[in-house]
Amino acid sequence: MPKDINKTKKRKVYKVRHKFWYGFLRKPATWFLKIKFGYKFESAKNLPENYIVLSNHTTDFDPIFVGASFRKQMYFVASEHITRWNTAYKVLNYIFEPIVRYKGSIAATTVRDILRKTKGGQNVCIFAEGVRSWTGETGDILPSTAKLIKSAGCGLVTYRISGGYFVSPNWSETKTRRGKVTGRPVAVYTKEQIENMSEDELYDIIKKDLYENAYASQLTEKRRYKGKNLAERLENLIFICPHCKKMETLVSSGNTIKCSRCEKEFTYDEYGMLEGIEYKTVLGLSDWQRTKVKEAVQANKEYSSPSTSLAEVFPDHTKQEVATGKMTMNTKELTVADVTFKMEDIVDINIYGRRGLVFSYGKQFYEIIVDKPYNAYKYVLYYKEFCKLTEQG
Repeated sequence: MPKDINKTKKRKVYKVRHKFWYGFLRKPATWFLKIKFGYKFESAKNLPENYIVLSNHTTDFDPIFVGASFRKQMYFVASEHITRWNTAYKVLNYIFEPIVRYKGSIAATTVRDILRKTKGGQNVCIFAEGVRSWTGETGDILPSTAKLIKSAGCGLVTYRISGGYFVSPNWSETKTRRGKVTGRPVAVYTKEQIENMSEDELYDIIKKDLYENAYASQLTEKRRYKGKNLAERLENLIFICPHCKKMETLVSSGNTIKCSRCEKEFTYDEYGMLEGIEYKTVLGLSDWQRTKVKEAVQANKEYSSPSTSLAEVFPDHTKQEVATGKMTMNTKELTVADVTFKMEDIVDINIYGRRGLVFSYGKQFYEIIVDKPYNAYKYVLYYKEFCKLTEQG
C-alpha cells in the first residue's frame, strides 16, 4: 500500500478515536468541575465550521474549563514538558494528541502542527499567554498570534476564564481552593471577518477579549475562596521583601508570609487580599516588585542561585544534563557553572511549574531547574526587563 494512502487512513482512525474520547470524557469532566469548583459556564453557539479557540490561562484545569463550553472535539496546545510525564503522557497522547509547544522558543513546529489541523477542518484551542497567570492579570500575548490566526484559514472564538486565579494561584503548591469560577465565549469571528482585518486590528481584539484582571472584580464583589494554607509558597512569586527590600528572605506558613531578615509579616486571606502591608493585592505587590527588577537591570545588578541544573532538550523530547552548580544572570550573560549564554542571543525565557526555566539558544533548546528553596521566576522578570531596556536602545 502506498505510504501516503496508509498515512491518510491512520489519520482518519486517529480523528475518530480523538472525537470518541473527547465526547466520552467531556460530560464527566464537566461534572467534576461543577462539584470541585462550582464551575459555571456558557455554551458556545453559532460557531464557524471549524475554528481556533483562544483563551486566557489561569489554572491547570483550563482545558477542561474551556472544553465544557464546546461539544465539538478540539486539539489543545500544551507545553513540551508534559512529554516527559512518561506513562501519563502516553495516555494523554493516545486520547487527545496534544499539540506540543516549546516554551521559550519561536515554536515553528507548533505553528506547522496547528495549521495542519485547521487546514484539515479540525478545531484547536490555544492558551494565548503560553503560561498561567502569576498575578491574576492576563499576561503578554505575542503579536505573532494574530498572524497565526489569519494564516489558519478558519474562524476564531475568544474565551475568558474568570476566578480561576483564586482557586489555584500559579505560585501556590498546595491544594486548590473552592470559590466562584466562570467561563464563557467572549466573541465569535468568522473566517471572512478575520480576512478583512489587519494583523494589528486582530491583535488588539485578541488582547481586549482575553484580558482578565482577577482583582478588578474581586475588589468590588469580594467573593470567598476557602482553603487551607492560603499563603503557602507565595515566595515563588514574591522574592523581594516589601519591608526591608532584601531578596529571597520571605518564608510562608499557613496564611502568613514572614521575612527571615527583618521579621515583618503579612497575611493572605480568603478573599485573595493582603493584610499587614501597604499593598492590598498580590497584583499590586507584584507590580511594585517589577519596578525593583527594572532598577536592578538598569544598574546591571546580578541575580543568582547557588544550586541549579542545566540540560539540553532534544527534538525527541529526551534531555541530557549539561552542567550543575551556581546560576547567575546579568545584562551580558546567563551562566550555569562553566556554561555561558549571551543574553542578547537568548530567544525568550519562560517558566513551567515553579522551578523550570526554558529557552532557545541558536538551534538548541535548554531547560534549567532552580533547586528549592530558591526563586526561579525572578529570572523571567529580569529577562523581560532586559528585553525592554534593549528595545529602548
